[in-house]
Amino acid sequence: MSFYQHHVFFCSNQREDGCDCCASHNAKKMRDHAKQRCKVLGIHEPGKVRINNAGCLNRCSEGPVLVIYPEGTWYTYVDKEDVDEIIDKHLLQGQVVKRLQI
Repeated sequence: MSFYQHHVFFCSNQREDGCDCCASHNAKKMRDHAKQRCKVLGIHEPGKVRINNAGCLNRCSEGPVLVIYPEGTWYTYVDKEDVDEIIDKHLLQGQVVKRLQI
């Protein structure tokens, strides 16, 4: 059994060459929002949900991206509303958000 029910990794890579990357799409701000919201919901704790930064997840053309394990479900997002939908549907209800899945 996994230590967390869901482990969420937000790519927060910053490319030094100026190419498009998750960091240029507010990835760190979105990760901070997700972490805070999960804390408010009481699910950011062992046995439930962990929100983490990740280095480059190598899906820059689809970014910004996050991946949720153990399912291995990949998502893209644009804003806090998208991140909230992933939290509400995937993390709380166990449903994949098809419109954001990559």
